[in-house]
Amino acid sequence: MSKTKSIIVNIDKNSYNIHVGYGFLPKFNFKRFNKSKYAIITDSYLANKYIGPKYALFLKEHLNNQGLDARIFSFEQGEQSKNPETAIKLGRKMARSKFDRDSMIIALGGGVVGDVAGWLASFYLRGVDYIQIPTTLVAQVDSSIGGKTGVDIPEGKNLFGAFYQPKAVLTDTYLLNSLGKEETRNGLGEIIKYAVTLDENLFNYLERYIKNFVRDDIFLNHVVRKCCEIKARVVEKDEKESEYRKVLNYGHTIGHAIEASENYRIQHGDCVALGMLYEGKLANRIGIFNDRDLERQNNMISHFWPKYILDYLDFKPDASKLMKFMKRDKKNKSDEIYFVLPAGIGKVKEKNGKVAFSADEKIVREILRV
Repeated sequence: MSKTKSIIVNIDKNSYNIHVGYGFLPKFNFKRFNKSKYAIITDSYLANKYIGPKYALFLKEHLNNQGLDARIFSFEQGEQSKNPETAIKLGRKMARSKFDRDSMIIALGGGVVGDVAGWLASFYLRGVDYIQIPTTLVAQVDSSIGGKTGVDIPEGKNLFGAFYQPKAVLTDTYLLNSLGKEETRNGLGEIIKYAVTLDENLFNYLERYIKNFVRDDIFLNHVVRKCCEIKARVVEKDEKESEYRKVLNYGHTIGHAIEASENYRIQHGDCVALGMLYEGKLANRIGIFNDRDLERQNNMISHFWPKYILDYLDFKPDASKLMKFMKRDKKNKSDEIYFVLPAGIGKVKEKNGKVAFSADEKIVREILRV
């Protein structure tokens, strides 16, 4: 078990700790939260003792051994379950099991579980406490931090949601051991996003040790901690995404459009990687991201998403279809599409405190057709 590091997310009355380490969860004391009952919200994969890793059963037993009442509530794995109906069904099950305001929700899983459980926590009994225990790379470095919760509707991704901060995030990188290559790759898009837009040192580190990725626990632990620190500082500056927090959306304007237009058959991280390829090209096209930096970014992406993977995704950009979804993006104003774009490795285009800017629709269509 490695030394656990606590990263404080300092947000007025909603401050909390992100605990990051390897193998600390079996010794974690849940009594510190002073709650009578714990609802472990997870997906069918983690809840199935015969198929998936036994994380849900382990957590329930761990809580029971501390004298705490814990129950597992699960839903079908996958993005297709990230909808209002899933959250409502879970809430009704909790109500029938007499979970009250002295209860706590534990989101155990990846980004979908964290979003659904966090959104449920925000409205169940007008709000109950919850904690995040992320089990995937994308959740550990990104979605579990910052209190963004939400579900998808047919009109777009994350259009029903709330900013609702957890009481803690328990990021045990041991839980990543059960991930396959595809699910691990799903988190790489977010990591590369942080490096390209916010931390040149992280980008340089990834370039130097790129072959170590996934197979080296020390390397992975360092990268996860670094991303948690970056995300925490961004959230502290702008908890509810009034402006600066939009910096985390690089690759996501087009990435989310790809996700929605393909009916979520392509994983989020793959869509973010594709989004960065297009949005990096857009930044280069308008003259703020030079050829060398664009090449460095694309070389890193192509290391994890070589041509055979991109061919396997079988994505053929339809500019008109993607534009329709991009126009529903939450950053938009007055029907203009807004992008967060790099101005070099480790920095974004920023002017007068603004980090999201509209782009000429003609140019956007051109880069989508290339």
